[in-house]
This record gives sequence, structure tokens and C-alpha cells, in this order.
Amino acid sequence: MTTNPIHETIQKEVGSQDVVLFMKGTPVFPQCGFSSNVVQILDHLGVQFGSVNVLENDEVRQGIKEFSNWPTVPQLYVKGEFVGGCDIIREMFEEGELRDFLTKKGIAIQAA
Repeated sequence: MTTNPIHETIQKEVGSQDVVLFMKGTPVFPQCGFSSNVVQILDHLGVQFGSVNVLENDEVRQGIKEFSNWPTVPQLYVKGEFVGGCDIIREMFEEGELRDFLTKKGIAIQAA
């Protein structure tokens, strides 16, 4: 099995922080509505998270889709585990599942 160097880079990023969001743009200046929605949800919960702007590197932009076998960005990772994209995160948040999931994973959240 050949190892894709960009997948190794992505794995290091995913493993470097408890919560990592691969997104278009930055948390301060999201470049798409879906990325913005996920940032707003994480901010609302008071979650500290790292981010990777996929627009800065086409290899990462394509590689993350292969890495997770998920066709779209944004993508949220918690403790190295792929959680989902915007629709999944929004649904988990609306159902109260995201707060529970993050708490079970040991992620600090602020009381809203």
C-alpha cells in the first residue's frame, strides 16, 4: 500500500489538536456559508479548535476528501475522529447531541 504524503500531513494536523476544522477560509473570515455555520456552532458552544484553510493548498483541499472519504468541506475532527460536515454538525447541534459528544470526548465547552 502506498502512502500519500498529503494524507500523512493531514493525519499530523488531525492529531495535533483535540478539535480541528478543515474549512474554506479562517474562523475569523470564513469563505463559505457552510464553513461559517460550523464555526458559529463551535463558537456558540465555546469550543477551542484549530483550523486548516483548504483554500491555501489544493493538495490539502483534495486530500482531505480522500482522507475522510467525505466529498465536501468543512470537515470536523474531534480527538482524531472524523465527525462530519456542516449538515451533520448542524443536526447534532440542534438535537443536543454535539454538546454530549464533545463532553464525552473530554472537550471543554462553555455553558451557553
